[in-house]
Amino acid sequence: MGEQGQTYTLDEALETVGFGKFQIFVLGYAGMGLIAEAMEMMLLSFVGPAVQSAWGLSPRKESYITSVVFAGMLVGAYTWGIVSDKHGRRKGFLITAMVTAGAGFLSAFAPNYICLISLRCLVGLGLGGGPVLSSWFLEFIPSSTRGTWMVVFSTFWTLGTILEASLAWFVMPSLGWRWLLALSSLPTSLLLVFYVLTPESPRYLCLQGRRDEALVILKKIAKLNQTKLPPGILVLDQQIELQETSSEAEDKHLLTPKTMESASNDESSKMEKKTESSVLTLLSPELLRSTLLLWVVFFGNAFSYYGLVLLTTELHSEHSTCKQTQLKSNDSQDVNYRDVFITSFAEFPGLLVAAATVDRMGRKFSMSAMFFLCCTFLLPLVFNQPQGITTGLLFGARICITATFTVVYIYAPEIYPTAVRTTGVGVASSVGRIGGMLCPLVAVGLIHGCHQTSAILLFEAVIFLSGVCVLLFPFETSGRELTDCVPPEKGSTQPT
Repeated sequence: MGEQGQTYTLDEALETVGFGKFQIFVLGYAGMGLIAEAMEMMLLSFVGPAVQSAWGLSPRKESYITSVVFAGMLVGAYTWGIVSDKHGRRKGFLITAMVTAGAGFLSAFAPNYICLISLRCLVGLGLGGGPVLSSWFLEFIPSSTRGTWMVVFSTFWTLGTILEASLAWFVMPSLGWRWLLALSSLPTSLLLVFYVLTPESPRYLCLQGRRDEALVILKKIAKLNQTKLPPGILVLDQQIELQETSSEAEDKHLLTPKTMESASNDESSKMEKKTESSVLTLLSPELLRSTLLLWVVFFGNAFSYYGLVLLTTELHSEHSTCKQTQLKSNDSQDVNYRDVFITSFAEFPGLLVAAATVDRMGRKFSMSAMFFLCCTFLLPLVFNQPQGITTGLLFGARICITATFTVVYIYAPEIYPTAVRTTGVGVASSVGRIGGMLCPLVAVGLIHGCHQTSAILLFEAVIFLSGVCVLLFPFETSGRELTDCVPPEKGSTQPT
């Protein structure tokens, strides 16, 4: 169809078919995964204190219930990123959903502490696949509206946190923590139910040289969106590179379908070898600076975000005045539910801030401004404050850190080519999990040990450093097309 000689790229196809019914389904499916992840993470605020009270655990053992989840995520984020870059996005999130749903449900029946810790670590292993779903969704979105729709996608995380806070408020007083664990695993199970309807990423298929399969999916998108694909032949980024670098005059303007097919197979076999060393590719001269800076920002984001969630349950008048009380497990539980519920709503304005700035002002400015503003909100908490003011300051800080978390999950997939996209985001997410593992030691350990000033100053330093690293990112990605291959090494590392 189309005129002989006319060609179009995947990005041009996605721009032409636009955002419609097909992407709404993809958004809903990936969003359910994000709700499930948020619920599994937020329940840690409630399950830790409840299990400590029920089983007479020490504060250190209580913090391990949170830390082992992040330890599992550390391994999972790295593993599932590589699996999905090698074997496809669908296989990546199928395995993660099975692990998360199974271990999450079984942990409700854990007979002892060791068993609970082991199962929660497995839950973390499955949750580490979160970046696979976000990369999968991203690869269906036209570049002109990518920032806005990724913010909309992030809204599902906020829905998950509020849903979990509401569920805990109703379930915990009457049914207890085991029911909370069992009910919180249900959203992940829905991913398995609807898995058969999910398509593979056409961008991944193109990278593997499976252009015909990618074309079938693009036609399905066009049909559901009631639009048409551009006229001509779908060409891959690597084929365009071949056209541009060819020194032969007859090859300058177009490649015949046969030539394109063989070029595609050639590139595909090269990509197989490249995928095996995809982690080394992240540290190549072309990507090294972006990768290292991204690791610091992910660490800072996770450390501060989960730290703020835990601080909400720890910075109460009993701890602020440093009275060691045994009444925490009972008297402060209702306060914990209320405060976590209130501060969870801070994520909505955080998402609005991200939506308003991410495309208009760019990814870098949005993130850095919010990091520095978060420091401003936290600074008064160096000193003991009344509970109302403490909750208000944490609410403001949560707005800022939600905005930075939202934007970094848009920026991270955009700076990497398709060949290593989920690996790059997965490894960065793994580094973030180290921050998640350490934050309970600060938010719980230091506060319980009467070191509130030290805890807040440490959070301030990490957040400020993250803001500086954002300013040092080599380029802005707003409105920029996604790339499929690592750019060839030239004098400069990345396009601006």
